[in-house]
Amino acid sequence: MTEESSPIADLPADAVDSMLKRAFRNTLILGAVPAVALWIGSGWRNAAMLMTGALISAASIWEWQRLAKLINARFDNQKASVSTSVVVLFFMLRLTIFAGAIYGSLKCFHGSAVALLCGLGLAVLTMGWEALRLLRE
Repeated sequence: MTEESSPIADLPADAVDSMLKRAFRNTLILGAVPAVALWIGSGWRNAAMLMTGALISAASIWEWQRLAKLINARFDNQKASVSTSVVVLFFMLRLTIFAGAIYGSLKCFHGSAVALLCGLGLAVLTMGWEALRLLRE
């Protein structure tokens, strides 16, 4: 049985970086447009919940982009722009901030938790879409 290399393993770092940038942009767009429609249709509370989730999703993609750059620099034996401990520390700090933002939005906005979950799911949706586009090319 022959082992074939995965198409993901052959992706250059710049292709992954551009994919993450497109996913970041698309997450913000897919969060803002429905939030405006939700604001008109059901009020500002649900729109704020959706935008909170979308902003957390976009910030998560941005953080993963930073982690991907660090990992690629390590694999290529290059000097990373920041140390690993700083990136990991900020990653953990952002997770704590995101948890606080989720809790705060649920307590302060009193909107729909479904809208928040939809916003949080945008990162998965856009990353999956962009990954499929990248692998198809």
